[in-house]
Amino acid sequence: MTDLVATIKAEMKAAMKARDKPRLGTIRLIQAEFKRIEVDERIDIDDARALTILDKMVKQRRDSIEAYTKGGRADLAQQEAEEIACIENFLPEQLSSDEMSAAIDRAIEEKEADCIKDMGKVMGFLKENYAGRMDFSKVSGAVKDRLGAC
Repeated sequence: MTDLVATIKAEMKAAMKARDKPRLGTIRLIQAEFKRIEVDERIDIDDARALTILDKMVKQRRDSIEAYTKGGRADLAQQEAEEIACIENFLPEQLSSDEMSAAIDRAIEEKEADCIKDMGKVMGFLKENYAGRMDFSKVSGAVKDRLGAC
């Protein structure tokens, strides 16, 4: 068992003891997603994969918040925001905008990218090296701006 997976299990036990139902519910959702992937793909979740899963869960909840807000369901949007806060506790600290910009520059240089057709290489490099540390929906726009048309 990896460090992150073990940490999440320990936090689940702590939430049970503290009778923190909202936190416990979110951690159970994380555990269920881990288990689903382990069963479907017949693998053991490592830290890198766990970060990818957690990042995806945060993105899904941000999309849900947007939909709930448009639909006038502030209560459900608030619940999703609370789940995001819980999930983000397990993610590494997010990069600042300056650090993110430097990482994009490094990726472009490393992959010798010079136009938009190389965007896949750059994004792959960033996802491999900075999983869980940056919002890739924002990053993709910045990469597009820097690479420009061929």
